[in-house]
Amino acid sequence: MPSREEVDLTNRTGRRPVDGTVVALIERMARENTGWRYRRIQGELLKLGHRTAASTVRRVLKRLRIPPSPTRDTDTSWRRFLRAQAASMLACDFFHVDCVVTLKRVYVFFVMEVGTRYVHILETTSNPDGPWTTQQARNLLMTLDDRANDFRFLVRDRAGQFDSVLADAGIDIVKIPPRCPRANCYAERFVGTVRRELTDRLLIINERHLMSVLNCYLAHCNHRRPHSVGASPTTNRVPAHRVRLWVRSSSASTRRLDQRV
Repeated sequence: MPSREEVDLTNRTGRRPVDGTVVALIERMARENTGWRYRRIQGELLKLGHRTAASTVRRVLKRLRIPPSPTRDTDTSWRRFLRAQAASMLACDFFHVDCVVTLKRVYVFFVMEVGTRYVHILETTSNPDGPWTTQQARNLLMTLDDRANDFRFLVRDRAGQFDSVLADAGIDIVKIPPRCPRANCYAERFVGTVRRELTDRLLIINERHLMSVLNCYLAHCNHRRPHSVGASPTTNRVPAHRVRLWVRSSSASTRRLDQRV
């Protein structure tokens, strides 16, 4: 008498399941090409060597809750909105650091230019109340100066005391839902980077020490890292001839070290 597994395999009916690779390709084609219909996606899969029916494409997209082509083009998701408006968008948030000597919790208020990932550390404080936050918004507008007209949106999750200040400058406030940190993904990613690379590796003595360390880190983060795609090379990059000289000297010192050993 066959076992239960053998009975299930021999008596299994219906269509074969769609391969996971094909499902991923269908989802990617539908999301990146909003004008492609089922037949077009079927033809593109055939070019890649995957024979799939148009009904299978429709069933996969329906399971993934991706609408068909006429309505897919008008559907504005949050991710699509962030990508489309990245050049004219600001993102702000707080993160805190606990000092080891004063035993105080210091809050850091920062604003990021999403298009270039340029970060402005506005100020640090142990009491981020309403008047303090409003003053930091005014300082941000003074820092941006004429470039404040280039930004249309500010993504935030709390600290709405500065909404009126930015609204007077023509910047619309986009408030994310509560307990949805992924909606403010650019600011949350920067907070995670600062914690992994800076605050988790150093013992912060006081608020003054924290501001000094943050200024040094921002000089590296804003001028040494190519954040945005297609950004022009920074002027602080090391010239090519210096890189070649450094490689030669390092290889020569390595050879000398090997000879000593």
